[in-house]
Amino acid sequence: MRTINIHEAKTHLSKLVDQAVAGDSFVIAKAGNPLVTVTRITRRAKPRRVGFLAGSIKVPADFDQMGRKEVELLFTGEK
Repeated sequence: MRTINIHEAKTHLSKLVDQAVAGDSFVIAKAGNPLVTVTRITRRAKPRRVGFLAGSIKVPADFDQMGRKEVELLFTGEK
């Protein structure tokens, strides 16, 4: 990874950013001391959409009661 001094980085910032986007990362240094690494950002996956299945599935009206007896048995142990 190459090192660029801060003055050169300010002068050629646009070109350096294009090179970083192309995959050529570099370090910016001041007085020979490395300060930062410049590298491209990989794109994140699109955020999930809430409700993307709306209208394509049907939820039964008694959905909140389904399996109620079985769950009660798990807690009470009674049959």
